[in-house]
Amino acid sequence: MSNETTLARPYAKAAFGVAKDAGDLAGWGAALAAASAAVSEPKMAAWLGAPSLDRAKAVGMINDAVGGDEKFGRFLAVLAENDRLPLLPEITAMFGQLREAAEGRLEVKVVSAVALDDDQAARMKTALAKRYDREIDLANEVDASVLGGAVIYAGDEVIDGSLKGRLDKLSATLNRV
Repeated sequence: MSNETTLARPYAKAAFGVAKDAGDLAGWGAALAAASAAVSEPKMAAWLGAPSLDRAKAVGMINDAVGGDEKFGRFLAVLAENDRLPLLPEITAMFGQLREAAEGRLEVKVVSAVALDDDQAARMKTALAKRYDREIDLANEVDASVLGGAVIYAGDEVIDGSLKGRLDKLSATLNRV
């Protein structure tokens, strides 16, 4: 687990709690995503890292740009006060995971050598929904390097059922002998 993840977790949980209490998970999710994109811009990141940064001005600019409400502005102010604005991308990702869990959804990315057809995607969604007991939002990414099979990214779990993965394991086993 990275240091950024450890630092971002309490902020993500706090943002989720405030958003849930306000009944505005979608609004906070959108504001966090926009703020995350803003602080990820190279010029903005350099400006936020400057020692002469006026934190109140930075918070005001970001909150105005993303259309955040007063509570979101206070959340940004706490981040700025603790020099945590650069963690917004990680906070946003964690907020999304908390939101998915609360809504009984799970985003799953399936990387396969060829695009899944509708029947394969439907069967994959059904099997994953049964395994995780959640509604599955499935995205398929094509990567010829997997050779065959698929690699499934579900939350923080990776299931490697690819031919490339099997060949890599076989190679590692043979190299140990």
